[in-house]
Amino acid sequence: MALCEAAGCGSALLWPRVLLLGDSITQFSFQQGGWGASLADKLVRKCDVLNRGFSGYNTRWAKIILPRLIRKGNSLDTPVAVTIFFGANDSALKDENPKQHIALDEYAANLKSMVQYLKSVDIPENRVILITPTPLCETAWEKQCIIQGCKLNRLNSVVGEYANACLQVAQDCGTDVLDLWTLMQDSQDFSSYLSDGLHLSPKGNEFLFSHLWPLIEKKVSSLPLLLPYWRDVAEAKPELSLLGDGDH
Repeated sequence: MALCEAAGCGSALLWPRVLLLGDSITQFSFQQGGWGASLADKLVRKCDVLNRGFSGYNTRWAKIILPRLIRKGNSLDTPVAVTIFFGANDSALKDENPKQHIALDEYAANLKSMVQYLKSVDIPENRVILITPTPLCETAWEKQCIIQGCKLNRLNSVVGEYANACLQVAQDCGTDVLDLWTLMQDSQDFSSYLSDGLHLSPKGNEFLFSHLWPLIEKKVSSLPLLLPYWRDVAEAKPELSLLGDGDH
């Protein structure tokens, strides 16, 4: 309190937020070279990037927890952008992985429900970006399954059906969408984008970020740099620069 009184505190700084919601590919995105870490670096002093990735989760579980992650509040607290990135687990084969598998129709309904919930807490469709699951390299992923003592539990053709459903939900709801499943396979050998056939390699993280950034940028381009550049701080009375209302 004494510090605040001495400095003559200005108004609290409201830091815009970008929310990343997804499974392990989102959870791991803050690792070195990860697409989430790259996004946070790009947005430093403009937005806080919040990682709400949950390894192993599917859209059924995500729909349940979403109201615990974000609720209606001050409009200045609502995220300026939200990514929803699921499908890698939903698309697991029912016979081989019944716990994570979600039927295609329910997957689409769950995505739609999450977009609608966000709208109900004042995050409109134009702030939301759906991301399709990545393609699956079956030969590499089968090796991981064998190590874990199970059969191949995902197929790229099935993942493609979930990617198409994600595209359709985005079209129906009016959100942006990043079609990773198609974009990655436009490359001659998409396996280099994956570390184990399912999760992203460093190259895959770079690929995702390079395609996601233009979608994020248009949602945050009008946001100012928070607090003045150091050369612009008034030398004799820095509080004139640092406690003003126009903290650009």
